[in-house]
Amino acid sequence: MSKPTTARTTQAEIIREYGPFPDTEQVGGVTFDGERAWIAAGTHLQAFDPVSGALGPRLEAAADAGTAFDGHCFYQITGEVIQKLDAKTGKLLATIPAPGKGRDSGLAWAEGKLWVGQYRDRKIHAVDPNTGEILKTIESDRFVTGVSWVDGELWHATWENDASDLRHVEPTTGEVLERLEMPEGVFVSGLESDGRDTFFCGGGKSGKVRAVRRPRKAL
Repeated sequence: MSKPTTARTTQAEIIREYGPFPDTEQVGGVTFDGERAWIAAGTHLQAFDPVSGALGPRLEAAADAGTAFDGHCFYQITGEVIQKLDAKTGKLLATIPAPGKGRDSGLAWAEGKLWVGQYRDRKIHAVDPNTGEILKTIESDRFVTGVSWVDGELWHATWENDASDLRHVEPTTGEVLERLEMPEGVFVSGLESDGRDTFFCGGGKSGKVRAVRRPRKAL
């Protein structure tokens, strides 16, 4: 079980807001393809340019919750399955069972695995992307709403009791190493990094995405 009381805690620095996006009642997941950020908007995936904020391609696909990109394809949670989608056309290539059977939230790709957040179960599962087999489980003490790996660091978002934060956790034990507290009334429904110094945070029913500065590693 994670131990948030030992973690270094600071206020999250929101450096930019995007949206609200058209045809988006809720942002259910966020990912990044190396150039553009993407949101899961219920009936489709919507790309946007994080520099200009301009909308990019739109892919029609059921997109309820977490989204991930493996460098070639998107993985998208919808209902009780995780879909593998062609990144250019949105064509469904394969499905695997989602470990939470409909209670899944965040999604990330790292180390050849999918990392799936279990919202109310307060867990993160490492999953085989071909079979859906659970390979590893990390426990949290908060509802998990987003998952991201960056520079070998595992981060996850929380949303519980009308409060959200971003947590850097030890990937073996789940111990919380660092917390970024979101401002009051600002909630996180999906999480991904740009691989550098920024986290993209889905804003739930606000229809927005917020960019949060990633803390520098301690020397």
